[in-house]
Amino acid sequence: MTKQWSHDQKLYGNRGEGAYDKMEFAEVKVDNVYFMVPKYPKKFLTQIQHSTFLECNYERAAKFVSRHYDDGDVVGERFRSNAKDILIAGAAVLDELGIPFWLSSGTCLSWFRECRIIGHSLDVDFGMKIEDYSVRLIPAMEMAGLMLVHQFGKRSDSYELSFVKDQLKLDIFFFYEEGNTLWNGGSDTSTGEKYKYIFPWFDLCWTEFIGIKVRVPCQTLSYVEANYGKSWNTKVTSWNWKSSPPNVIPNGQWPKEEWPEVMQVFEIIEVEES
Repeated sequence: MTKQWSHDQKLYGNRGEGAYDKMEFAEVKVDNVYFMVPKYPKKFLTQIQHSTFLECNYERAAKFVSRHYDDGDVVGERFRSNAKDILIAGAAVLDELGIPFWLSSGTCLSWFRECRIIGHSLDVDFGMKIEDYSVRLIPAMEMAGLMLVHQFGKRSDSYELSFVKDQLKLDIFFFYEEGNTLWNGGSDTSTGEKYKYIFPWFDLCWTEFIGIKVRVPCQTLSYVEANYGKSWNTKVTSWNWKSSPPNVIPNGQWPKEEWPEVMQVFEIIEVEES
């Protein structure tokens, strides 16, 4: 029995550039014309609404690099190589878990401004919504060689995880919805003070960054300006996480009795092979 399409069923297409998972195709004959269509159309159709692709502005990046860097940036190139390894490892874990994450903070600025990892960065930054958190996240990261070193906040407030691989840190900031904004938190381990970083609402788009498919905020300019201000296109090497971002505001203080729970710092223990 051949399934017939009813008149109210529609075939949706993407009006712009799109990014899709690798898929199998099948040959279909319609009115003596052969077409190649996705073998699993439902899987394809579910990707369309989240498939918008943003190309990095390589012309702008080239201008920035020519102004601020020279050919002797050996330390920067070494950091970029190591940061790429941890970015790929972390992305692979989250993709396997089906957790939609995006490039955040300095790593988002890296993509938007330079189309590569900023050489004087200190870490790699991901963002994800708190409702997408999974209890499988930490065990899966550690199975992949990314060891948990910081766990700040709690699921209901200012949650943040940091992992280390080969002495390089991957921060995952969890975002909370508040009206027409999103925010992530920060905690000062010396004082217990909390901070809130507020971003205008954004959607997620796909892009290609250092050879891998990752998400970025579609409204990237407003996202970057929220975090780095109008001078985001200027090289800055001194940065204070509590005072430099224009979108940071105080957010109270953790009660002292909660410090052991909300500001956990773990030591990495290296086991010698026998």
